[in-house]
Amino acid sequence: MKPRSSRIAAAAAAVVVLAGAATACNRGSATDSAAGGKPALGIDLPRADSDFWNSYAQYIKQDASAQGLNTLPVSNSQNDVTKLVANVQVFQNTGAKAVVMAPQDTGAIASTLDQLTAKKIPVVSIDTRPDKGNVYMVVRADNKAYGTKACEFLGQQLGGKGKVAELQGALSSVNGRDRSEAFAACMKEKFPDIRVIELATDWKGDVASAKLQSTLAAEPDLGGVYLQAGGVFLQPTIALLQQKGLLKPAGQPGHIAIVSNDGIPQEFDAIRKGDIDATVSQPADLYAKYALFYAQAAAEGKTFQPGATDHQSTIISLPNGLEDQLPAPLVTKENVDDKSLWGNGVGK
Repeated sequence: MKPRSSRIAAAAAAVVVLAGAATACNRGSATDSAAGGKPALGIDLPRADSDFWNSYAQYIKQDASAQGLNTLPVSNSQNDVTKLVANVQVFQNTGAKAVVMAPQDTGAIASTLDQLTAKKIPVVSIDTRPDKGNVYMVVRADNKAYGTKACEFLGQQLGGKGKVAELQGALSSVNGRDRSEAFAACMKEKFPDIRVIELATDWKGDVASAKLQSTLAAEPDLGGVYLQAGGVFLQPTIALLQQKGLLKPAGQPGHIAIVSNDGIPQEFDAIRKGDIDATVSQPADLYAKYALFYAQAAAEGKTFQPGATDHQSTIISLPNGLEDQLPAPLVTKENVDDKSLWGNGVGK
């Protein structure tokens, strides 16, 4: 009997080969011929209410144009799995040979992935790892590392004691679960004298603000806040702290230590001002770059194996495909001006 990983790789390869065969048979279609024979790629954006995802959308547009890729009209599912399913159906009907998506509900997309597999259309999932259903490649940073890095930073800032509020993402999302579980495990192991106040938000800024306000009223000695998504939570958190007279610059008495996740320019500006202390830079530019890279490769029938890549990442095996885990560095006042960080290159 072949090892489990070998069977998974073989199955993934079989799907890709079939997808490539289907592409080859349809090179004469109107969709393909319109772009010099390149296979058509369907791309769904997950939402437009986050600075991070808006940056990702811009990188997708720029990179697809620069590479002359054949992309179908880009859709936006607006954090609604029903819209994502409908958008994917349009891609199927208009000749997509590969689909890029970022399902925000990683459990509800399984049946759609099964349908795409049956149609021999490979899927590249960005930032989120579907719980079930075949994927050609997941392009994602290590989200458990996000939670661990945030925990270690806040634990050190608080000297191992005090209270921390955690604005959690949706726990229906693998990202929300990974960040929350890793943060909790790290705090329990390394900083047992810090009490974590978990605030579920479903990735909604207004919910986060309301719950943080209640927490500040009940816990006036709150020492730190972990924002699992700066693109959604940064602005309402800063606004609330300003309103309450609690936005003290880092290094001054009364400062509430804040670590975020995303790496957007607004977070970098907040670090420079001392409003927040750190963020984990989630690479929006690399998400877009490798979304398109793997989608094109999938449509052309190429395959990949687990192991180190040529772009400082590692491909790992999943029960339902492969995942390219991209690097995501911690950003503080010491390295916030590093020009290699994508947040310092937006609009330049």
